[in-house]
Amino acid sequence: MSVPARIKALSFTRLGAALGVAVLASLGLAGTAQAATNYVALGDSYSSGVGAGSYGNSGDCMRSANSYPQLWANAHAGTTFKFVACSGARTGDVLNQIANVTSSATLVTVSVGGNDAGFADVMTTCTTGSDQTCVNRVNTAKTYVNNTLPGLLNNVYAKIKAKAPSAKLVVLGYPRFYTVPGSCSVGLSDTKRSAINSGSDALASVLSARASANGAKFVDVRSAFTGHNICSSADDYLHSLTWPIVNSYHPTAAGQRGGYYNPLVSAIG
Repeated sequence: MSVPARIKALSFTRLGAALGVAVLASLGLAGTAQAATNYVALGDSYSSGVGAGSYGNSGDCMRSANSYPQLWANAHAGTTFKFVACSGARTGDVLNQIANVTSSATLVTVSVGGNDAGFADVMTTCTTGSDQTCVNRVNTAKTYVNNTLPGLLNNVYAKIKAKAPSAKLVVLGYPRFYTVPGSCSVGLSDTKRSAINSGSDALASVLSARASANGAKFVDVRSAFTGHNICSSADDYLHSLTWPIVNSYHPTAAGQRGGYYNPLVSAIG
């Protein structure tokens, strides 16, 4: 090829490249490549996926392959993923989990607070006691949620932010357990069910406020569970009292996807 011909060929090559970039830019596709996510999933049984099955070799922590953190990591190719949420975790346990968060983390999710407020004891009391005993126990839990839990949550969120200042911190809440009045003809009274739901609402209010105060994103899952909670016409998102007992009042695999994963995706992509 002669020198002028080579120059012409190179000119057309450069022109083609320039036109390609222009076309991609006009379609909004140029410059969209993003760094892979470094994701750490912290929290309690609602984050580990208790009730959703497929726990692998995670032992008592019961980390499910059907949990919302694992679903999110699976759906985002190239994600570096640390899954350390554990069944039964309280705020003190999550402080220990934070050791897995590094400054390179770009996404951290967490659910915690229910166990601090005595979730298991509330459900036991309401299952075995009278309506008034249940209401009293829920009110005790709500007093703890309003007066003691905020400081504990502030500490957790601040420690996460200190470890990973550039990470997006997402706090996920808890569902209301019951449709009241609902389709259940046996089990707890509507008085008990309403009291338990009011505890979930109190917890959501405090979680939302503390997340906002600490620069975190709160994902309220209550609406996602509406119509799919216990005593609803399609109660496939939550276990009622069941066997094994640890699954009771926890999301099913469908609940992890529809009640947690989908709202998380809506909130952050």
